Amino acid sequence: MIAISNIKKSYGSTRVLDDVTLTIPTGGLTSIVGPNGAGKSTLLAVVSRLMKADSGAVRVGGLDIAETADDVLARKLSIMRQENHIAARLTVRDLVGFGRFPYSRGRLTAEDASRIDDALVFADLQGLSDRFLDQLSGGQRQRAFFAMVLAQDTDYVLFDEPLNNLDVKHAVATMRLIRRMAHEFGKTVVLVVHDLNFASAYSDRIIAMREGRIAAEGSPAEIIEETMLQKVFDTPFVVRDFNGKRIVDFYS
Repeated sequence: MIAISNIKKSYGSTRVLDDVTLTIPTGGLTSIVGPNGAGKSTLLAVVSRLMKADSGAVRVGGLDIAETADDVLARKLSIMRQENHIAARLTVRDLVGFGRFPYSRGRLTAEDASRIDDALVFADLQGLSDRFLDQLSGGQRQRAFFAMVLAQDTDYVLFDEPLNNLDVKHAVATMRLIRRMAHEFGKTVVLVVHDLNFASAYSDRIIAMREGRIAAEGSPAEIIEETMLQKVFDTPFVVRDFNGKRIVDFYS
């Protein structure tokens, strides 16, 4: 599990995370939702050790991230960030191969090559493996970064707003891949997402944040509820049941 204890983080005089304590159980897909500025991406950055908290502690799979060596943590936890910019001109296979660095240190073995091939197949990129990243569409490039994270083969995987700048087709394809990663590979997946309907349709549990705090957590049925959403987002919502899912109607 991921155990977050009394995390605080400020930028200057602005408190972004305000004494956050949270346990994310092992397995399944957990989505983090909330308005802009709620602290969602900052929380993921702290958990992944991309950002240092002002105080508090995080344990991932029993490891205290503040005391764990980089190579050990990189075999336990991976993150796909919101912005992925690589200056070098790389092929898709080259990029996915970076996911094996915690194991190979750049000297790929037959085992590494097999994991790379499996990740390319899973992300439906085998036909594009020799294509350069700058020759791909936005959705294809997103899948390449997804495959890199999959090749890293960690028990815990974090995604920071992976649907940004994707059209509906590629957003749906990405969410299906993320859900398959959690359910077929047994990963503990945590996702920051803005679209409440994607969170409702694909998540096993949802965490709602507001003003740097945890406002609520529970199943999609518990969180995707009109009174709860109004409390979190400070705006009225209409929630409807559709094919067994709770869908937010923004237009009523």
